[in-house]
Amino acid sequence: MWNNVTGYVVTGYVAMTKRSSSVTIRDVARQAGVSVATVSRYLNQNAPVSEKLSERIRKVMEHLDYVPHATARQLAKGKKHTIGLLLTNMHNDFFAPLLAGVEGVVNDHGYNLLVATCRPALRNDYQFPVGRHNTDGLLVFADCLNDQQIAQFHDRQLPLVLIHKTPANGLNVPFVTVENKAASYKLVDHLISVHGCRRIILMRGPEQQEDSHWREVGYKDALAAHGIAFDEALILQGSFEREIAYNAMKSFLEDPQHPEFDAVFAGDDDAAVGVFDALKEARLRIPEDVSVVGFDDSRMAPFLTPPLTTVRAPTEEVGRSAAQKLFCLLEGKTPEPATLHPTEMIIRRSCGCNSQAGL
Repeated sequence: MWNNVTGYVVTGYVAMTKRSSSVTIRDVARQAGVSVATVSRYLNQNAPVSEKLSERIRKVMEHLDYVPHATARQLAKGKKHTIGLLLTNMHNDFFAPLLAGVEGVVNDHGYNLLVATCRPALRNDYQFPVGRHNTDGLLVFADCLNDQQIAQFHDRQLPLVLIHKTPANGLNVPFVTVENKAASYKLVDHLISVHGCRRIILMRGPEQQEDSHWREVGYKDALAAHGIAFDEALILQGSFEREIAYNAMKSFLEDPQHPEFDAVFAGDDDAAVGVFDALKEARLRIPEDVSVVGFDDSRMAPFLTPPLTTVRAPTEEVGRSAAQKLFCLLEGKTPEPATLHPTEMIIRRSCGCNSQAGL
């Protein structure tokens, strides 16, 4: 049974000494009090293992100095010349330039790119199609994996680079992201200072996603700088998705008791499209009745009616620099641990301005 004091399993089996050359996966399973299949899932990362069991297996492996046979076989086989990219989805316009940036670097190195999607809401039941068994390294977007899952991949010595996510404290995994807070502050400040907006709706992004968090911080800081009280009633859930933002905006407008508002910070451009549709259905004019702004400067932003004021994020460059970091790891080099790409505000008609400019 598992001994909570020593942290190892106590059985009738003769304990193996550390650095034993005959340790097998069965020995690890026996010492950890789990099945061989559970240890295999932990090693191969092809199915989720609970945090408690993962920690138990990890400690036993360290105690026995166990080297996975699967890892040894993979090293003997050499490189697979394949990079994995894990995304939350590929159905909105944000991901095309990100994918283009990654793909260009991967092609330059003569590698293949394996792309998989993982919905964060379903990841605890997710069968990972990418990992050490079929890739040389992995690019992980935002909240596709939680901190525990990232740590498990890292523990198995699979080269990783995070995109739009910082690693947990103590985890040495490089990452690439963009400036969210200052750009969001500037965008909301523009609505207040230039257009006199005071009641600004925020379409909040996905829960626990860092981009969403820092954009909300920028929004709140801008309100506070102008002495405007934060109002939770003006926070809607847009999740950076067109349909979700549309439904949230429509439900808000259909409530006869909804609070007054004069602007919407849509969180991202995809959500802004949903906001546009809902406002137009309610016969509200943009920007005469409501100013609307987004984030990302996606390819569709200049072609909306009216063209969308937004923040230009260098999404293709994010993908490119993330892939470059990963190949740096694969070559045995140490990349810069963090890359923060700058952003800029792009002024168009949807906020109420008549001309376009980068600020």
